[in-house]
Amino acid sequence: MEFRDKIDASQIELKDTVVNIGRVTKVVKGGKNMSFSALVVVGDGAGVVGFGIGKAKEVPSAIKKAIEAAKKALIRVPMTGSSIPHPVLGKFGAGAVLLKPAPDGTGIIAGGAVRAVVESAGIHNVLTKSLGSANHHNVVRATFDALSRLKDPSAIARLRGKELEDLVGA
Repeated sequence: MEFRDKIDASQIELKDTVVNIGRVTKVVKGGKNMSFSALVVVGDGAGVVGFGIGKAKEVPSAIKKAIEAAKKALIRVPMTGSSIPHPVLGKFGAGAVLLKPAPDGTGIIAGGAVRAVVESAGIHNVLTKSLGSANHHNVVRATFDALSRLKDPSAIARLRGKELEDLVGA
């Protein structure tokens, strides 16, 4: 994964989306200790998105911890208009997520965890397919892997020493 600029969460307005809340039990000598695990996605709707996991005895505390973790792990997603620049496949564990650009008016064709991440990132037209594992954690991490693999068209043009119009016209 390439180096990304550190994004300061205090300077942008972030919306959070709870993807999954799970009840976790730990069996100890005196019985069972129950706690809750929360998976949260935060984003500004303009290309900045992050996810976090929090665990606590109560649900609100777990969500709060997850939001704080998500704010520390923000990435910037390169976009062309309201879609992504090129098709990309992200993998994590047994899960894989395919993201394909779509023309204006298509909308977000995605389910569950992928939809939460894509909406938070501010992508309005995209086709997705979740492959393999349906585990929320794996799907979210695979989606973030895919988003982090996206290349900015203007950066690629600079690397090749060409104008952006030359690449788009080809």
